Amino acid sequence: MSKEKLRKKLINLRKANFTNQGISFIKFNSILKKLNFNKNINIGGYYPINSEIGCLDILEKLEKNNFKISLPITKKNHDMDFYEWSFQSPLKISYQGIPEPNIKKKVFPDVLIVPLVGFDNNKFRLGYGGGFYDRYISKLSNFKKVLTVGFAFPFQEVKNIPINKYDKKLDFILTNKGVIK
Repeated sequence: MSKEKLRKKLINLRKANFTNQGISFIKFNSILKKLNFNKNINIGGYYPINSEIGCLDILEKLEKNNFKISLPITKKNHDMDFYEWSFQSPLKISYQGIPEPNIKKKVFPDVLIVPLVGFDNNKFRLGYGGGFYDRYISKLSNFKKVLTVGFAFPFQEVKNIPINKYDKKLDFILTNKGVIK
């Protein structure tokens, strides 16, 4: 099945099966502890749209535990960067209709929480097709190590995600049912 057909099928499946369940903070935090990440790091998240599994609860708990958090700002050339954000700071709506930071202090996350349309057991992801996250992970990896953690519902898993040379494998995928390492 082509990426386009698979993407459409999985987005419809996610809309039909969406529940307001999130990822366990304990599971996410256990990955950080296991890999010796301390509180002096920046964690990049996302603002969930289109029935994506949420990560805002985790970001809020991280911020309360003195972690720095950030959200992406997308640009029209399929590029994006992450900017410092706090739950005390306002968000503005982007040209794509996604809430994003209003304050423009660019950061380079140490840990990146990545939204998924679909994923496979090899930890490849399917996104919306713009290549924003693959480009960003590639750009960031040129000058620092970044831990990538995909967030998804278990029903978003497929046998094989069609990949090309630009697709980036994630380090972990977390669902509300478990961890794929």
